[in-house]
Amino acid sequence: MPSKKKPAKAAITSKAPKKAVKVKPAAAKKTKATKVKAVKAPKVKTPKAKGKKLSRIPQPAVVETAQMISSEVVYTGPLFKILHDKLIEPGGRESERDVIRHNGSVVILAIDTSKSKKDPWLVIERQYRHAANQFLWELPAGKLEAGEEPLVGAKRELAEETGYAAKKWTPLVEYYASPGFLGESMIVFLAEGLVAGDAHPEEDEKIEFRLVKLSEVLKMIDKGAILDGKTLTSVLLYARRTGRKRKK
Repeated sequence: MPSKKKPAKAAITSKAPKKAVKVKPAAAKKTKATKVKAVKAPKVKTPKAKGKKLSRIPQPAVVETAQMISSEVVYTGPLFKILHDKLIEPGGRESERDVIRHNGSVVILAIDTSKSKKDPWLVIERQYRHAANQFLWELPAGKLEAGEEPLVGAKRELAEETGYAAKKWTPLVEYYASPGFLGESMIVFLAEGLVAGDAHPEEDEKIEFRLVKLSEVLKMIDKGAILDGKTLTSVLLYARRTGRKRKK
């Protein structure tokens, strides 16, 4: 019998498996953050104004008036008249008022800058006021004639009381001194470029006038030496608008 050959043992050639190689993830390269420079807005130089301009007198957008029931003139004089009015006010309330009606007045803030623009000289007057029972320091001023243009009246009053004329006129402000019972509107003009002349006041007017520095007038106001409302209003408003400070 043929001899049975034992199957040859398969040669084992495989080697023990190698240890797994740990693969380290590639380290991410540090990327430097790009600095973004902030873009600065270009500087815009604002030109400095040489002097503050005086604005025109602002007018109210809407004027509400009362509904008049009746109006009776109870007194008529050379300067004004007094009316007794019955009316319905804009809010619907009925009332009765005694009102002094007046053509209105003009006030002149006359400025002389020939010697100093920073501290100009003002034309002020001194006269006796019976209603105040004393002498008062005031700016030149006067009553408008019926239908007279305010600027025409201002030029007339400045010339009559002081003799001065002015090359430049600018409206400064309009206000009511005592609107509870007085219908007098006061319009203030700034007069510049003064030219001297001869004064010719009215017969019943005894007026002394002089030129005083703005800084001195402001000191007079602080000390209570000026009590006239139109002068206080006009001088202080002018000083504020032109940026002039009071000297201590």
